[in-house]
Amino acid sequence: MAAQIVPLPPFDCVVFGATGDLTLRKLMPALYYRCRDGQIPPQARIIAAARSDYTDEGYRAHIRETVRPHVGRDDWDEAVARGFLDRLRYVRLDASRPQGWETLVALLDEQPGRVRVFYMATSPDLYGPVCRNIRENGLASDAARVVLEKPIGYDLASARTINEQVGSIFAEAQIFRIDHYLGKETVQNLMALRFANSIFERLWNADVIDHVQITVAETVGVEGRAGYYDRSGALRDMVQNHLLQLLCLLAMESPISLEADAVRDEKLKVLRALKPITRQEIGHVGVRGQYVPGAVEGKAVPSYAADLGAQSRTETFVAIKAEVRSWRWSGVPFYLRTGKRLTEKVSEVVVQFRAVPFSLFPPEVADLQPNKLIIRLQPHEGIHLGMMTKDPGPGGLRLRPARLDISFEQAFKTRYPDSYERLLMDAVRGNPTLFMRRDEVEAAWGWVEPIIEAWAESAEPPKPYPAGSWGPTASIALIERDGRTWHEDYGGEEYG
Repeated sequence: MAAQIVPLPPFDCVVFGATGDLTLRKLMPALYYRCRDGQIPPQARIIAAARSDYTDEGYRAHIRETVRPHVGRDDWDEAVARGFLDRLRYVRLDASRPQGWETLVALLDEQPGRVRVFYMATSPDLYGPVCRNIRENGLASDAARVVLEKPIGYDLASARTINEQVGSIFAEAQIFRIDHYLGKETVQNLMALRFANSIFERLWNADVIDHVQITVAETVGVEGRAGYYDRSGALRDMVQNHLLQLLCLLAMESPISLEADAVRDEKLKVLRALKPITRQEIGHVGVRGQYVPGAVEGKAVPSYAADLGAQSRTETFVAIKAEVRSWRWSGVPFYLRTGKRLTEKVSEVVVQFRAVPFSLFPPEVADLQPNKLIIRLQPHEGIHLGMMTKDPGPGGLRLRPARLDISFEQAFKTRYPDSYERLLMDAVRGNPTLFMRRDEVEAAWGWVEPIIEAWAESAEPPKPYPAGSWGPTASIALIERDGRTWHEDYGGEEYG
């Protein structure tokens, strides 16, 4: 039975940075879909705030033109689009300055009792000033929520500063620190997979699991984000948030309930249990790389330096061997890998179980491979269990690897909402379960920061890798010196 879509009461959603790339590619398409599915009532208002000189009608025309390419061809409906655009209002405002808020205040004061969601689609250094201006203009009501995009800061100190600035204005229960990976259907299914199926949870420990791989690979380069990305790099942009959040969901103990803080308490314990990586160790357990010219999907692409227009030591690839110091996970490495301009676009978790202790099958009939649980986040979300089976036919006993597959869209015959759709509606509801708490963010920075510092102080630049490859050869050595191999069979029948 498909999940029931429950309409929300009328609300106001104010998007600061309403002409930016995030708003146009992600937020507005997500809000369109929620309107299409009847979850956002006609009385709700989406108030776009930015410095550009638009009227309501001018901004609506701009949204129609820019959002439609990000909505599936079969999903665009003119009647729905008109209703969605009718909900839009535009306010010209430099939200970082205390002046000029009169129009927005008057607009919000028309509906004083509503839930107000303030979405910060801006640079993180503006979170504090914008929230201060929200308070100074009397808009920080008890029914207000503020959504902060990642990254929360540039390092631990700046993260604490942002948290303190925003936390001095809004209560923690009103602050929603978004990591869109937590809104993905498969990521949420990790909870169901582990805690609703005894077959897996009883095997979810060091006695049975050999290692875990988490890969988030992109084929794109820095695109229009070169300025931001060169200040950030793959470690800050992906590992500190997305990959560590996935690690937490994989490694955490069962929470006592699905209440938000119960879940986030268990994730925090994992972050605090991560073994610190010292300067002396980073060369053995970490690899950073930067792409050089190559070919992606048959198309020649330039180097990172060419994309950036300058030489740089910023990493576009990271591989790290992490360890969780707990009874459940002692001795089980978690291999994290992410990068740009790689062979395929894929986000995947591989839980590899230990090999059978003894094989009664002779080598000529069976190349035994350890079982793998493969959790695909994108594309084609699903779960696959790799196992050994008999090759059918009368020609004797021969074994081969095969997969048991669950493709969510095929299994349930439905479109799965984008993560922003779910998270935006959770913010309106006031449900923070899929958002990061302040201490989670700071604990993640606390683990990542020594790695950042060690690489900053190193005389060795990032290792080059050709665009269109799976990263530097050093990342292969990182895992293979442990007697393991990166899982890269993303389209074949076999799982090894």
